Amino acid sequence: MSAAPAAGAPAALADLPALRDRALGAYLGLALGDALGATVEFMTPREIALRHGVHQQITGGGWLKLAPGQVTDDTTMSLALGEALLRGARDGRLHDTGLIAEAYVAWWRGKPVDCGNTCRRGIQRYLRDGSLAGPQSDGDGGNGALMRNLPAALATLGDDAAFVRVSLAQSHVTHHHPLSDAAVLGIGHALRALVVDGSVLRARAHLDALVRDLPVFRYAPYPRRASGYVVDTVQTVLHFYTSHDDFEDAVVGAVNQGDDADTTGALVGMLAGARCGAAALPSRWVSRLQPAVRRAITEQTEALLAMALRHRAPPPPA
Repeated sequence: MSAAPAAGAPAALADLPALRDRALGAYLGLALGDALGATVEFMTPREIALRHGVHQQITGGGWLKLAPGQVTDDTTMSLALGEALLRGARDGRLHDTGLIAEAYVAWWRGKPVDCGNTCRRGIQRYLRDGSLAGPQSDGDGGNGALMRNLPAALATLGDDAAFVRVSLAQSHVTHHHPLSDAAVLGIGHALRALVVDGSVLRARAHLDALVRDLPVFRYAPYPRRASGYVVDTVQTVLHFYTSHDDFEDAVVGAVNQGDDADTTGALVGMLAGARCGAAALPSRWVSRLQPAVRRAITEQTEALLAMALRHRAPPPPA
């Protein structure tokens, strides 16, 4: 793929309060988009309009019959990945893929409210034969690896090579497909640019590079498909993220497309939340998130940033 500006220069990690605000904005933004979108997951835009007008309140319900402020696998798998990365740092097994796979198993055995078929298949393969990656497969082109990769982006700030390595390793536990890989890395690099120094322009350069190198992700004009296929997901996410400067407008626009609305909402919320920072998130939405989820996200964000600062790559020689 074409080169885009570097996303994790260690010198850019110096402004810690602003860095924390943007990182927490991304993680809480992911959960907010997840909780908002879950209500209208698998509905069509017409069905949403008939039932809700414009769906813009975190109310729970939906096909999963969630409590208000409850999140789905987008957020809970992210938290599982983050905990695996933190455990590896504590136990001297930095970025260990085996710990990541075990965390996904524990997540699945905890009976989450939802688990995608490809995630389930990958977890069951690992339990059956211990393999940390399945063979590349056309059936792995969903968005499950993309939706949960935020902790890998945060844990490796300051080390782009580690970001690529960890992101692909966690992806391939369940999803091994070139378009999934490209989406995970392209959107991940954009997220890192936003978190590190708030650079909207560098983030946009990464997204433009993704579309330039793989025109299948082209989102203008917007095709209006928001399924769990990673191409449809990326097109929806990039369209609403780039079309709206306001966090709430971007997330509301994405989830009202329906279909895989929890994941498109989560990913738009992640990018838009990093762009605006946690302090600028809509307080009425944040207050609706379940307290345990807010607390887990806040604590994990802080721990992942501390991990990144401890293990960041040294600067290149002059």
